[in-house]
Amino acid sequence: MTPARPVFFVSDHTGITAEILGKSLLSQFPDEAFAYTSVPFVDSVEKAFFAAQQVKTAWKESTLKPFVFSTLTDPGERAALASSDAVVMDIYGHFLAMMVAEIGHPAIPLRGRFHSMQDSGSYGSRIDAVNFTLAADDGLGVEKYQLADLILVGVSRSGKTPTSLYMAMQYGLRVANYPLTPENFERPDLPDSLKPYLPKLRGLTLSPERLSQIRAERRPNSTYAALETCRQELRAAETMLHATGVPIVDSTSRSVEEIAAMLRVKARGN
Repeated sequence: MTPARPVFFVSDHTGITAEILGKSLLSQFPDEAFAYTSVPFVDSVEKAFFAAQQVKTAWKESTLKPFVFSTLTDPGERAALASSDAVVMDIYGHFLAMMVAEIGHPAIPLRGRFHSMQDSGSYGSRIDAVNFTLAADDGLGVEKYQLADLILVGVSRSGKTPTSLYMAMQYGLRVANYPLTPENFERPDLPDSLKPYLPKLRGLTLSPERLSQIRAERRPNSTYAALETCRQELRAAETMLHATGVPIVDSTSRSVEEIAAMLRVKARGN
């Protein structure tokens, strides 16, 4: 068996930026196997050299040259990491060099500036959005729906909760979610609690096979996870949402980041 190529996400802060960009690029090679390692909070030259040693060790063990996605901002730390001789994609170094050439003076490195809490208003709005989303998860808090920015609707295990939380944390949106159950399908129209908020509704769906797989992880060999049950529920849900003009996003082969971005675009289109 071909070993998985080591991939490192190295950052002087949380590593979220390096990981999102790195995994997005790696997704363009679906036939390749990768082994991921995150190395956050590399905030000294010593830690950068230690990260470089980790990369070298992984290279020796796998025999494949590692990929390293780095968002280190300090030039000394970036040089220390480059000593690994791996394929280091120095994200800040590459783009900063282009910007410096145009602006005409060097950048002033500051760790974690992008993810800092200096914008207290933005941070506070995201915390409020997360609290709202938790209180309005899985059909809870329907009395709060008038305050929601979006309300996600779909059958059980269609990805509503992780998408809602991601949109709250990333975009500061107050996102409720409502599960459609077999009882809802006894009537052809939307549940009464959703009708006043039609412009805020967004549907999530996925393939019956994928839904069955997800449900089986929770309740194996159950009617709930049976493929035919999944087919029937998804068909009924999609019919209901199409009939009322609710936009639907298929989450079958999409990451939560992709789903959230598509929902956000649909929300702006209102």
